Amino acid sequence: MRVLVVTAVPVERDAVTRAFGGTPESVILPGAELHRSGAFDVLAGGAGPAAAAAAAAFALASTQHPSSTRHPYGLVVSAGIGGGFAPAAPLGSLVVASDIVAADLGAETPDGFAPVTALGFGRDRFTPPPALVREVASATGAAPGPVLTVSTVTGTADRTAALLAAHPDALAEAMEGFGVAEAAERAGVPVLELRAISNTVGPRDRAAWRIGDALAALTEAFGKSAPVLEGWNRHDH
Repeated sequence: MRVLVVTAVPVERDAVTRAFGGTPESVILPGAELHRSGAFDVLAGGAGPAAAAAAAAFALASTQHPSSTRHPYGLVVSAGIGGGFAPAAPLGSLVVASDIVAADLGAETPDGFAPVTALGFGRDRFTPPPALVREVASATGAAPGPVLTVSTVTGTADRTAALLAAHPDALAEAMEGFGVAEAAERAGVPVLELRAISNTVGPRDRAAWRIGDALAALTEAFGKSAPVLEGWNRHDH
């Protein structure tokens, strides 16, 4: 099965492809460059849900065109580093999303934030295949739990508290998962999100971030989970 992995930036893309060894093949698509390693195509789609959705949609559509010689993808993975909610997701740990949640898609009201679903339209979460979440968690040691997609990285204690009040089981936040999930849903392809924790969600302190450790953890995670992802078949579950 072919797997599309969508990261935000090249350093995340390269961390993922290192897990597969060798020199990846470069494939140019409209607005994106894929790095192909065996069954995995990895791209850096840009930061934020809109860029991630656009990049994932282009890549997914490229395999569905009548002139394409590539096999369609059987799975899409949003991957990269992210912020962890303490103490559940410490620095350097891994999180696999049981739910991919758009935490700031909605409206401010006099009574507080209202998610888009409360407004009577849209959706605010996607649920990856539970069996696949369990298998990846087992292979990598990742903690399974909700991962929040935000358009603005959290930088204050008040915002952290508000997010946890709305999503008490949340383990991490990142900026691309929901966008990737939107594209995957429209293409009829299952989605997964895997994050390595580089910083603690809360007051912004770049000196405390451990990006290098998180990228190393991301490489290790894909090394361990590659057989699970490549061999997974949703029709067997």
